[in-house]
Amino acid sequence: MSPRTLREIRRHLLIHAGLAPFVLIALFPIFWMVITAFKEEADLYRMDQFPFWFHLPPTLKNFKILFSMTYFGPQLVNSALLAGCVVLITLVTALPAGYVLARLRLPAAEILGIAIFATYLVPAIVLFLPLARVVGMLGLFDSWWALVLVYPTFTIPFCTWLMVGFFKTLPRGLEEAAWVDGCGLVGGIMRVVLPLSRPGIMIAAIFAFTLSMQELLYGFVYVGPRDQRTVMVGIATALIRGDIFYWGSLMAAGLLVGLPVAILYVFFIDYFIHGLTGATADS
Repeated sequence: MSPRTLREIRRHLLIHAGLAPFVLIALFPIFWMVITAFKEEADLYRMDQFPFWFHLPPTLKNFKILFSMTYFGPQLVNSALLAGCVVLITLVTALPAGYVLARLRLPAAEILGIAIFATYLVPAIVLFLPLARVVGMLGLFDSWWALVLVYPTFTIPFCTWLMVGFFKTLPRGLEEAAWVDGCGLVGGIMRVVLPLSRPGIMIAAIFAFTLSMQELLYGFVYVGPRDQRTVMVGIATALIRGDIFYWGSLMAAGLLVGLPVAILYVFFIDYFIHGLTGATADS
């Protein structure tokens, strides 16, 4: 084995050794969630034994409690439908708005883009009462459709600002070439701009999806019936009762909700990084 090869092996070993502690720190919550979700209650609270493994046989009791004592199934469906609607509304609104601000020479377009992003920085609690009045006037209280109306007020400003920065990174000559070939304005956008903007579109969709799944304040106050609530609110209200925590079922719910989303993010991580760096580089 040549000295150069040995140096390369040594370098990779040092890199992986340096990354190992961070990988362990990142994976430990998932490991703890899995262990807790399958533990018996008696095993969970025994402090005199090694806590990071099973001392009693694993059980599915925590999952049975989750599906029998709560509305976890309907709430999970509500969250998925809500997230899908918010992502769709956000993209349909933010993409054309971002393109107009980035490409068309509008008066004070730069100031307008900053103003749109500034609305995202307004604390949610400040908008709570005005949005409650709008929701009440539309008769949407106690329905997850109220959240379909409310959440885009947070996602659209941020995603518009994000897409403005991303569209600015695309060479204008690509669109002009499409126009020369007879595509027209809309054809150039649909056939050239949008396919090249997939990383930016992906990060906007991920942001809207994540906010819809994890938001708690508006979901807790605007939606009362348990079968209409989102899964985050439903888990917190059903499995935390005063000073009693159903830890096993809480971890089981977290595992069923969080793990598929985390796996999905892994497949789109390249789009996420490309979209984020591309947007912020020119914003």
